[in-house]
Amino acid sequence: MLLRCIRAENRKLRGCAIWPVFLIVPMISAGYGTFNYLQNLGLLQSEWYSLFTQHTLFYSMFFFAPLVGIYAAYLWRLEHTGHNWNRIMAAPVPPILLYLAKLAVVLKMALLTQLWVCVLYVACGKLWAGLPGFPPLEILLWIMRGALGSVAIIALQLLLSMVIRSFAVPVLIALAGGVAGMMAVNWDLGLFWPYALMLLGMNSNKSEDALAGGIAGFLLSTAVFTALFVAVAWILLKKRDVKA
Repeated sequence: MLLRCIRAENRKLRGCAIWPVFLIVPMISAGYGTFNYLQNLGLLQSEWYSLFTQHTLFYSMFFFAPLVGIYAAYLWRLEHTGHNWNRIMAAPVPPILLYLAKLAVVLKMALLTQLWVCVLYVACGKLWAGLPGFPPLEILLWIMRGALGSVAIIALQLLLSMVIRSFAVPVLIALAGGVAGMMAVNWDLGLFWPYALMLLGMNSNKSEDALAGGIAGFLLSTAVFTALFVAVAWILLKKRDVKA
C-alpha cells in the first residue's frame, strides 16, 4: 500500500510548478557563493574548501529549508482543497501511509536538490573560479550527509503543512528555522535543533569536518527528531475526522 501511495505522490510532480524553483533557487545560491568567493580570494585560500564554505553559507541557511518547505506544502496542497481531506480519511489505507509516502517523495526531491547543488558547485569551481582538479571526495560526502540530516526537516515541514492550510506560512517557518539553525550551530547546540542538522551534516561554512568523531550524535539526533515528528503526525491523523 505504501508503494502505491508513493507512486500517487510522484504523479503530482509531473509537469508541476516546483521544478523551475528546484532548478533556479540553487543557481541563485551558487551565484552568490561564487561571487563572494571571488571577491575574497585574499582571505579564502583553500581553493575547493573555501568555495564550499561560501556556497554552503547561503544555501544551507537561506535556501535549503524553504525549498523543502515548498516541496512539502505543494504535496499537501491538493488535500487542503475542496473536500479532499474527507477522501483521505475515508480511503482504504491508513492515513499515516499518505504522510510516509510524502516523506519518501520529498526526501527524493531533497536528494535531487543536493545532487544539483553538487553539479553547480563543481561547475562554478571549474568555469568561474578556475580551480585546479576536482573537489575532494570528502566534500561530496558532506553534501550527501547533508541530505541525511535533512530528513528531520522534511518530517517537520510535512507535519506543519499537514496542519497549516496556508502554503506560505510553513515556508516562512522553514526560512526562520534555517537562520536559527546557523545560530544553533555557532552556539554548539546544533544537535538540539532539527533545522541545524542539515547544516551540521553538510559542514556548512566550514572547511574542517565539524562532525569529526561526533557522527553518532548526529545520527541519533536525526533519528529522534524524525521519529518524533512522524509520531505526532500519526497521532493527529488518528484523531482527525471527516470534515463537513
